[in-house]
Amino acid sequence: MSNAFSIGLSALNANELGIDVAGNNLANLNTPGYKETVLDFSEFMSQSADGNQVGMGTAAPSTRRLDTQGPLQPNTGPLTAAISGEGYFCVQGAAGQTLYTRVGNFKVDNQGYLLTQTGEKVMGTNGVIQVPSGNLPPAATGNMTMDLNLDSSAAAGDTFSAPITVYDSLGNTHSLQLSFKKTAANTWDYSASTGETGVTVTVGGAATGTLTFDSNGKLSSPTAASPDVAISITGLSNGATTPLNLTWDLYGADKVTPRVTQDNLASATSAQWQDGTAMATFSKVSIGDGGDVVVSYSNGQDKTVAQLQLVSFRNPDTLVDVGNNEFKVSGATSAPAFGVAGTGGRGTVTGGSLEGSTVDIATEFTNLIVYQRGYEAGTRVITTANQITQDTINLIRE
Repeated sequence: MSNAFSIGLSALNANELGIDVAGNNLANLNTPGYKETVLDFSEFMSQSADGNQVGMGTAAPSTRRLDTQGPLQPNTGPLTAAISGEGYFCVQGAAGQTLYTRVGNFKVDNQGYLLTQTGEKVMGTNGVIQVPSGNLPPAATGNMTMDLNLDSSAAAGDTFSAPITVYDSLGNTHSLQLSFKKTAANTWDYSASTGETGVTVTVGGAATGTLTFDSNGKLSSPTAASPDVAISITGLSNGATTPLNLTWDLYGADKVTPRVTQDNLASATSAQWQDGTAMATFSKVSIGDGGDVVVSYSNGQDKTVAQLQLVSFRNPDTLVDVGNNEFKVSGATSAPAFGVAGTGGRGTVTGGSLEGSTVDIATEFTNLIVYQRGYEAGTRVITTANQITQDTINLIRE
């Protein structure tokens, strides 16, 4: 009969722990990246009594974190990221130790370091991520394209002009005017100018160049074998590097399809591009899909400055919770496998999203009721054993 007390007490302890676990799960119902904890119950060792196996109650339950995928919550801000699949973000703790988290709600401090909400530095593929905040220097135009059609029905002597804005090394703009003059059937001469005093522009090392087309209006010269025209702008007096040398590519990315055609349509441009930029100021920083850390500038240019590092484990359930939704390795944890999203079995990273908690409120309320009933049953065992003991003592007294 004395075993009944310890058996009932084991039930009280086990179900009390269950209530604590369920309560903690419910408390983290809205915690990003939180993984539900469950209890594993097991029978305590039994003993033989008169040839019968009698259990000794329940052993102390063990807790286990369920590393299941939480729901993705989109539109949570530019500095948030969520992992879909395996893997953890890497962060640097206050003591310099490497910690791991599924929570991607980051921020940037006044020194440009990317941090967790509790102040740990976020790790990228090249170490701690520090976002540059200075201006983006200007870049001189080096390459340009212009998609245009020249009217095949134009008469000899007819002209057409198309401007394109280019940048010098100081970020100053210049309006480069490309002029075309029909000289014969399927033949056009071209030249370039800026209209600026003292500035000279040459094309292919000369004042003018020539475009010829076949009977189908397809560019035949220059050929796809030599698709580029060198344009040189000299005489800039604003202190920028001179000459400003440009490459005008007459063919598409496939180096086969001409960008300049001659059809029975009015002469006109349909698209143009050049790679120069003016100086731009820092605008914002965000995290894109794949874990790219992207800085945006006032001129609309985006620059990837880092990439979030991900790490995977063969047995992530052995990681030890150190608080703040962060974990450290234990003696039973496999060696970490570092990499980037989408490689080596690691999951993908979605920018502007957060992974939600895996706690299901209905399940936890059900667990609370079950643990409560288990606790009440344990107390019933103890009170019953106590009553029987008192009755036995009373028999002796009588």
